[in-house]
Amino acid sequence: MLRRREPVPFAFLAEADQFRSNVTPPPRERPSASQMAGRWLIGLTVIAGLAGALIIGMPALTLDKSSADQTSATTQQSEASHGH
Repeated sequence: MLRRREPVPFAFLAEADQFRSNVTPPPRERPSASQMAGRWLIGLTVIAGLAGALIIGMPALTLDKSSADQTSATTQQSEASHGH
């Protein structure tokens, strides 16, 4: 008999490692066609939402060179007009 490092108050717990069950669990149920379609639809919706947010947000993330030139030109013009 194997000796444990710590005392166990119940003998059946100490010997539980020796017994193995020969009962196999039942096979998993395969998802139905409607469940698979629903999963695909949810996945496509999430992906489309992320792609749409990226497409809509891209103009805000880009630095347009023409708008930067207009901003600097406006700044120079306002400084020149105040300088007299």
